[in-house]
Amino acid sequence: MKIFEKLLELGADVKVKEPLANHTSMKLGGPVDYLVFPNDQESFVESLRFLNEYGIPWKIMGFGTNLIVEDREHPGAVLKTERLTSIRFEGSEVIAECGISLKRLCRLCALEGLSGLEFAYGIPGSLGGAIYMNAGAYGGEIGEVVKEVLVFDGKESRWISRDELSFGYRESLLKKEKLIALKAVLRLKRDDPQNVQSRMIDFLRRRIEKQPLDLPSAGSVFKRPREGFYVGKAIESLGLKGYRIGGAEISRKHAGFIVNIGGAKFEDILKLIDLVRREVKRNYDVVLETEVEIWRSSKR
Repeated sequence: MKIFEKLLELGADVKVKEPLANHTSMKLGGPVDYLVFPNDQESFVESLRFLNEYGIPWKIMGFGTNLIVEDREHPGAVLKTERLTSIRFEGSEVIAECGISLKRLCRLCALEGLSGLEFAYGIPGSLGGAIYMNAGAYGGEIGEVVKEVLVFDGKESRWISRDELSFGYRESLLKKEKLIALKAVLRLKRDDPQNVQSRMIDFLRRRIEKQPLDLPSAGSVFKRPREGFYVGKAIESLGLKGYRIGGAEISRKHAGFIVNIGGAKFEDILKLIDLVRREVKRNYDVVLETEVEIWRSSKR
């Protein structure tokens, strides 16, 4: 069986031995056997069925903005959702595929005079990834506007309601049960387009002011352990702002971020994460969990 040819027949485009560093915002990641670009929802689902049938390991990637990927070879396949971007509006509801970027989604909703996603403007990544981790910022979360999600469980597709999705802080049913979002229905509210755009720009300016958007990163590294505990401020209070290992640095602009200042290795970043977790536990008796996804190679 030729995996490459079969994936092409199923309607996807494929790159062989493609470095994942070319597809992650942290600029990290070794080559994967098959980087798969489904061109529509059917080719996405059929490619997953094929990989499952033949026991080929796979992972899903949107825009790679929340990932720290090991710089070794990765056996199997990574499926990128970036071409699954259809969107339509029905009254105050939006039906969008999982691969659409949050920034494009927010802009289109604003032009339609639909409010509810302003907080997400500037969050990098795809709608599917945002639903998977219940992404949020500035008091808003994607789970608050989701009505239902079409998911694929490896065998069949089915709609799941918001109540069934069990959204929590950076959690959802998709994450717990390894379900794959195909498309979602979002329920928004009517508002003046200029008002929506004004709020979006306000949130974006806050990001530009506080976050190291000019350097490669994977976004906020750690989850907030409890209300009122600000991880970035805690790290800064420990004198770790600007601390560097190899090409990885705790951001001088926002200590909750780790940035690649040039040539950072996977192990450099993991060592920084371990250092922060150890020092925060020792000084604050708080256990930090990562918000970023860490992809290790299964090849040793």
